[in-house]
Amino acid sequence: MAYGMQLGSKLLLSLFRVVAISILGYYIWKTAHKDSRTSYVLCLSMIMAGAMGNLIDCMFYGLIFDASTPYSLSGFVPFGDGYAPFLMGKVVDMFYFPLIVTTYPDWFPWWGGEEFIFFSPVFNFADAAISVGVALLILFFRREISEITLKRE
Repeated sequence: MAYGMQLGSKLLLSLFRVVAISILGYYIWKTAHKDSRTSYVLCLSMIMAGAMGNLIDCMFYGLIFDASTPYSLSGFVPFGDGYAPFLMGKVVDMFYFPLIVTTYPDWFPWWGGEEFIFFSPVFNFADAAISVGVALLILFFRREISEITLKRE
């Protein structure tokens, strides 16, 4: 779902994104019209923008590009002649920042001699916007989050 992970059906994930974006958009609209901190609305907007970016990729990337392979890049094709139907395209991931690339020592149990890569996911700008928005919400906006959960009960 994020950082190149797969979970469930592609169509189900795309439909979930549409519902989540709609709910989050309504919540941002309500929050922005009452006396809320601008930074809180900005963090929510980062999450929504990332979700919308991934949804747009899913909607149209499969319709306008042919499939890429490890040996060739994808190219433009006439609209609708791509590798996947509407809402079934792949999200374009382009960043890869392995922080540590090393080999386990031979004496290390079970994995001795094998390669170790710390933070190996491939991700895109939308994934980063969602992750940073959620992290900022957790770190700096606990009061707002607790108000949401208290109102629901």
